[in-house]
Amino acid sequence: MYKEIEGIIIKEIPYGETSKIIHVYSDLGVISIMCKGAKALKSPFRATTLKFTYAKFNIRYKENKLSTLVSVDVINNFQNIMQDIILLSYVNYLTELTSQVIKQTGENLFSDYINTIIKINEGLDPVIMCNILEIKYLDYLGVGLNLDSCICGSKTEIVTIDGDRGGYICKKCYQNEFIVEPKTIELLRMYYYVDIKSISKLKISNKVKEEINHFLNIYYDRYTGLYLKSKHFLKKLID
Repeated sequence: MYKEIEGIIIKEIPYGETSKIIHVYSDLGVISIMCKGAKALKSPFRATTLKFTYAKFNIRYKENKLSTLVSVDVINNFQNIMQDIILLSYVNYLTELTSQVIKQTGENLFSDYINTIIKINEGLDPVIMCNILEIKYLDYLGVGLNLDSCICGSKTEIVTIDGDRGGYICKKCYQNEFIVEPKTIELLRMYYYVDIKSISKLKISNKVKEEINHFLNIYYDRYTGLYLKSKHFLKKLID
């Protein structure tokens, strides 16, 4: 059965001397596709089956088996990302994170994932875009943030957030935690509810951006149980 799927290559595996297998993430989940002769110098697939190529793939589809590539119509090769080691490292991290969430939950997260990469390629801040996706993934990981009240349940006098304690902290629960900007508390909710595809520009101060990123780094380390090599590499790269 022939099928056209829209997706992004998240993994390449060499196969023999001239072929390879690609893993394409799409609305159908992750599909494994044999690309015969794709490594050959004169193959039309050589340049269109590289990692992080976003395209329409025409395949001979075999459900739960290895499909075969027929043709590729590239939508976006994410040139800006591929030319920047930092942006590429963010996308590698988001890809590994997304793969882990899929593995644990079976959820299809393709729309938010691909739109985040598109926005990063268009020049939007990778830290902010990464944080937005991280917040959205917390629910799937079973450790979603309570964005309506303090960790004690109070909805009044929220003074800060704390990753170790797990969320918003009200005046009564405050125990000398670092006091973040009021905008930081406000934007956490915006990050969660925003439609990624609709984002066109971001005006967030460096201080607020850093506070949100710091909070999420601690929260992920403490509550998700995930250790991702790509995140460790990214931290070393940007520190």
